[in-house]
Amino acid sequence: MMLLAIEQGNTNTLFAVHDGTDWVAQWRAATESSRTADEYAVWLSQLMAMRGLELKALDGCIISSVVPQSMFNLRNLSRRYLGAEPLVIGENATLGMEARILKPSEAGADRLVNAIGAHLKYPGDLIVIDSGTATTFDVIAADGAFEGGVIAPGVNLSLQALHEAAAMLPRIAIQKPERVIGKDTVSNMQAGVFWGYISLIEGLVARIKTEWGKPMTVIGTGGVASLFEGATGSIDHFDPDLTIRGLLEIWRRNTHMGA
Repeated sequence: MMLLAIEQGNTNTLFAVHDGTDWVAQWRAATESSRTADEYAVWLSQLMAMRGLELKALDGCIISSVVPQSMFNLRNLSRRYLGAEPLVIGENATLGMEARILKPSEAGADRLVNAIGAHLKYPGDLIVIDSGTATTFDVIAADGAFEGGVIAPGVNLSLQALHEAAAMLPRIAIQKPERVIGKDTVSNMQAGVFWGYISLIEGLVARIKTEWGKPMTVIGTGGVASLFEGATGSIDHFDPDLTIRGLLEIWRRNTHMGA
């Protein structure tokens, strides 16, 4: 079994290939909701060829997406080029976990997949911080259930808002400044966003732990999580493979692969 796992966020889409034993390749593309199945296939086949892989070797597909308008083309990619009906989180995939929230159908596919990926590796009660377009803080109980969490604007979204709302503020890239007190406009903005997010993380983790009332392990993941590594003691582990681990486990729970 050669599995194609697709994890689509609002900003980036991850494509990963599993050969039944290991993840053998991963690529990221900017999320474009209008990209067709044929365009995906051309892009993917070229990247696979560079790794000595062939698109026709893929015979399974699992998709997690928070962009509904992309699903038609992602499904067609699987059906047309893999000859397989895709397993889609939130539609035809059994997760094997409980969502203890008021409206379980509102839980984002990415957050549920992360919860499963985290519970597989880390024991006890967990907080998963996923830094992407939004920054989410998800609480996973020791039995693997999704208990809810917090959604805050993401780092890059905050930078974009500053630039677009204030005529004199430039568009800048996020990076860790050496000082909190900036000496020019750019360093002021970098300090505000970077150290502001560190404070957001530390403050919310502390409040969640107080409200939960039991010890919790904190895991950071997502596209910009690595920026915060070493800058705060509030995150215990940085795990970039959280999502694909969760997708693989869901695939195994739904197919003969885990038999």
